[in-house]
Amino acid sequence: MQRWNIAITGFGSIGKAVAGIIPEREQHYKTRYAADVRIVGVCGSQAGLIDPAGLPWTQGAELSLQPGVTGPGFVERAQADVLIEAGPTDFKTGGSGYLYIREALSRGTHAITISKGALVFDYAGLAELARLNGVKLKISGATSAALPTIDLLQYNLAGCQILEVEGILTGTTNFVLSKMMGGMSFAAAVAEAQRLGIAEPDPRFDAEGWDTACKVNILANAAFGANLKLQDIPRDGIEHITQADIDRWHADGLTPKLVGRIHNDAGNVRASVELKTYPLDHPFAQVTAKMKAIRVTTDMMGEITAIGVTSPTATAAAAMKDFEHLLMA
Repeated sequence: MQRWNIAITGFGSIGKAVAGIIPEREQHYKTRYAADVRIVGVCGSQAGLIDPAGLPWTQGAELSLQPGVTGPGFVERAQADVLIEAGPTDFKTGGSGYLYIREALSRGTHAITISKGALVFDYAGLAELARLNGVKLKISGATSAALPTIDLLQYNLAGCQILEVEGILTGTTNFVLSKMMGGMSFAAAVAEAQRLGIAEPDPRFDAEGWDTACKVNILANAAFGANLKLQDIPRDGIEHITQADIDRWHADGLTPKLVGRIHNDAGNVRASVELKTYPLDHPFAQVTAKMKAIRVTTDMMGEITAIGVTSPTATAAAAMKDFEHLLMA
């Protein structure tokens, strides 16, 4: 039976959700893959914990993290086979997540990233580092979580040319727009999203379209080999929508959605974030408050649409999907 040591950096709600899934699936890993999977290290920004024998983690447990067990050298000290990076997004510098991922890939450790910042900052460099060291860089959790995006583009549609991608990729904006169309004000809808754990305490990253822009940036560069920078992507937000807009859309039988778009014209790849409206019989109009969606147009397989529910647990499960793909290899 092969031993798989996992280290988790960014031990907030998503990191803890990942840690909760692993022991629940311990027997599954042993039975299906002959894999002995253990969490050997976790860390946040100030503290962490390493145990080569495996941390005694169960769902809902609280570990006594030790100050200073974090930062440069953490992945090496943990002797991890797989890093799962779930820290906050810093798309300007890549943040600490970028350093953790680089450390992992450089030492021959697979990296699974939920955080988007490092991928926006330098996806090409990280992908090349993974290739040079014979390991995988997996990014499902950073590209709209449980919604099948990167796998759909890279694997499922590999037999055709992808012409266009359009996605409702940010749960917060879809929730807020849905509630506003139901009569809530923007502020009340954001507060409700925060109460439910859908929106962050500072919702501007989502409401101003940055989250969607980050996701289409990563998808364009990873799936199409583009070299887009975040500043190359025109970006709408939802914070300036007025009651007059809501009334007009109701009168016209339209539903507003903030969508990320990628257009592939014979290798000329463009991306944007747009506030669009759809007639009520369009599939995107049926994407309710707590859901996300992606629509892909191809030359030979036609149009494919996928719709899914979004939640922190689903985001953690996307990372564990990436891990199972490593076990399958």
